Amino acid sequence: MSFESFYFHPRIADGIKALGYVTPTPIQEEAMPPILDGSDVMGLAETGTGKTAAFVLPMSERFLKGSRGRRIRGLVLSPTRELAQQTHEVLNVLGKQTGLRSVTVYGGVGYEPQIKKLRSGVEFVVACPGRLLDLVGRGVVDLSAVEVVVLDEADRMLDMGFLPDIRRILQLLPRERQTLLFTATMPPDIRRLTRDFMRRPVVVRVGQEGPVKGVTHELYPVAPHLKAALLVEFLRRTETGPVLVFTRTKHHATRLAERLERSGFRATCLQGDMSQNKRQAAMDAFRNGRIDILVATDIAARGIDVPDISHVVNFDMPDTVDGYTHRVGRTARASRTGNAINIVTRDDVDVVNAVEARLNERLECRSVEGFDYEAPASAAPRSASRPARPSGPPRSARRPDRRPDQRPELRRVSSAA
Repeated sequence: MSFESFYFHPRIADGIKALGYVTPTPIQEEAMPPILDGSDVMGLAETGTGKTAAFVLPMSERFLKGSRGRRIRGLVLSPTRELAQQTHEVLNVLGKQTGLRSVTVYGGVGYEPQIKKLRSGVEFVVACPGRLLDLVGRGVVDLSAVEVVVLDEADRMLDMGFLPDIRRILQLLPRERQTLLFTATMPPDIRRLTRDFMRRPVVVRVGQEGPVKGVTHELYPVAPHLKAALLVEFLRRTETGPVLVFTRTKHHATRLAERLERSGFRATCLQGDMSQNKRQAAMDAFRNGRIDILVATDIAARGIDVPDISHVVNFDMPDTVDGYTHRVGRTARASRTGNAINIVTRDDVDVVNAVEARLNERLECRSVEGFDYEAPASAAPRSASRPARPSGPPRSARRPDRRPDQRPELRRVSSAA
């Protein structure tokens, strides 16, 4: 199937070419027909499967054919500013061909540019829930003409505590509207949302709930005080493309990025305390290849869309299997393969067991040859003093030891080797 099969308006077809789209992804192929028909749609698909175009293209088709006027007709709710900005960028490309205008609305930046754009008249608003409600309260945003609302990555918005805001926003919208919801998982709160705010939704399911296919999952057990040194040594010995490293806290993200930089890697961090300009600069550097390693927290990483990420590293394991699903979904996109590297301690036993249960397989344990796993905290390996891997394209390197017959039990990993 090609995009021509959908008979989009010629201006939208031109925008599809400008975006470089050739063949619809499975979620686009399955979700766009019912959306074009005006049905409510619930799309269950893993991260990185092309969900943005699945709703942006049909909405643009609807608005281009309908009555034109500078009023908000389409509302997209996003969990983070990064994801909102990505959707806005797709709309901008289409807007050059269609004349449809959009604005992003999120916190952490000044109000005036957003208010000015809203007052100039836009068809699309792509918003984070908190700032949107703030502007509604100020009388700047009028949602009375919204025809289509999209809950993008709905499960992540719920994880971040946005459920009350989402319900308030949905209650402000016209009853006669089209509601589209996209999610990777289906927790009970999502089911209640669909029951309360959607009308006989068409359910589109692509793939299985859980980590994406094409990913190799590996465990690297180590004492907590040796985690950073092990990561440095792993990266030196492994051929990689872009690498996304997850930490649990903003402080850890900053410190680990600094450690990697001192060790000679092109690395930076992405975390919530950074200004929007710095966050955007970090994202752009990672996308454009000026940075090889991005260290991020879960919330800051939402919206990262770099198709050739080769490794996702869980420097700190997530608390839930769904969290693991979202992290790992950043690699193996668009039918590529990828690697999930899990640096684990004995405190991670429960989440590792849960991930294995979801995958229905035992994760392979590996070790890095030559690394001193017995080093005490006072003498943890000083990897920064060793020659760093050169910048630029990845070089061939020996893979770390593969020892499937020597998988250590995580509970035996010492917390003070």
